[in-house]
Amino acid sequence: MDRKYVESSMITNIGYDESQAILEVEFKSNGHVWQYYDVPEYIWFEMNSAPSVGKYFHANIKNTYSESRVG
Repeated sequence: MDRKYVESSMITNIGYDESQAILEVEFKSNGHVWQYYDVPEYIWFEMNSAPSVGKYFHANIKNTYSESRVG
């Protein structure tokens, strides 16, 4: 999955696979990559345009969607 760099103190980059509704997030603190499942496409667009990607992640994604670490 292609990911794009984001301006964030917490997140390095994010990607989205619309065919599978998977959001992928790489974290700066440890370089780990996590996938979040069944994420609606509008969440991807909102996250991309959020003033703070990290705050958006905590408010709308973390503990909301099932997840697994992939890297």
